[in-house]
Amino acid sequence: MRLYQFFIFLCLVIPVISSAEEAAPPPAGELYRNDFSAAETGKPGKEFLILDGKFTIVDVEGNRMLELPGEPLESYGLLFGPSQKEGVQVEGRMLSESTRRTFPAFGIGLNGVSGYRVLVAPAKKSIEIYRGTEVKATAPFTWKSGAWTHLKLEVATTSEGKWLVKAKVWQEGSEEPADWVSFEDAKEPPKGRASIWGTPFSGKKIYYDDLVVRSAVP
Repeated sequence: MRLYQFFIFLCLVIPVISSAEEAAPPPAGELYRNDFSAAETGKPGKEFLILDGKFTIVDVEGNRMLELPGEPLESYGLLFGPSQKEGVQVEGRMLSESTRRTFPAFGIGLNGVSGYRVLVAPAKKSIEIYRGTEVKATAPFTWKSGAWTHLKLEVATTSEGKWLVKAKVWQEGSEEPADWVSFEDAKEPPKGRASIWGTPFSGKKIYYDDLVVRSAVP
């Protein structure tokens, strides 16, 4: 093959390969993923519905993520991903710091504002699963200030016509626990989007990254 023919061949083939890579389908069952690596810094895009709070996309040492300011000391949240009712799982990781004896609280949710959420409550040394404003299940958890914390929450139906809501939380660098914290709900959940939450009691910023929504494994 002559040099100019080889050059034309490369011009034709490389774009095809690049397009195939860009168009690669997401992993099976994955409904939404955002690691913010391609996001512009500043105000989050229209894919997010900010309920309250000045969430922004920031760059920290080359890694882009969502940031919630350390003040004012209120509770804040935003919605993301597709609207689902059941058979769905959400996962993400979060980071903040304590100040003396004050601690942040943060979490991830499903089924919209009045749905379910799992919150890390360092002041109580526990995690709590809520439906709306009511605590439905708790478990001990020792949080580490300044380290990323992974959270996972799932809602699925049971053979008895109820809804199984389960969660797990672990520190980055530790193995994901095999056991879940869970409860069964006889009341049908609302259809809604996934969510993240934060209350910066310590006056420190809360960071969010690697948000994923996927179909729950039966």
